[in-house]
Amino acid sequence: MSNRYMQQLPRYYRTSRVMTDMSRSMDTELRQVQDRVDNILNQFFVDTADFALERWEQELGIPVNNTKPADYRRSVIKSKLRGSGTVTVNFIKNVAESYNNSEVEIQEDNASYSFTVKFVGTKGIPPNLDDLKLSIEEIKPAHLAVDFAFTYTIWEEVKQMTWHEVKGVTWEELKIVDNF
Repeated sequence: MSNRYMQQLPRYYRTSRVMTDMSRSMDTELRQVQDRVDNILNQFFVDTADFALERWEQELGIPVNNTKPADYRRSVIKSKLRGSGTVTVNFIKNVAESYNNSEVEIQEDNASYSFTVKFVGTKGIPPNLDDLKLSIEEIKPAHLAVDFAFTYTIWEEVKQMTWHEVKGVTWEELKIVDNF
């Protein structure tokens, strides 16, 4: 009698096992239908899509690679969706941050017709850097060169750490530690 359908029926049905069982079955079936509908609706939004990522990629002319993690594929799709309009420093920053899911700085060097994308929100090289490079190349003006700069742990930060914090940690792991 706990499901919502039994509450809608006249009181004399509430003691009927047949009506209770039917109502429980309907409730289960309708919940499954609602879950399926919700899943279909999720495919219309990049952040929640899963099986429709391939369709998003095809629609935007992005090479489909099902071996890449869904988060990386979503970042490429979001970047491509954001990648229309006049190219500005903020526009490039927005595209780069969509790949990195972290803060970046764009440093202009007008004298040498170049700019640098500096990753300041996270340490190390982002795992989907190749996709970001392709996206930046696609949207930037052809006469501009682009460089990438990465943030790593510096010796002064390592000196502040205790032995217990660095014990058993390799240098490769230590140079991208973010929790200082």
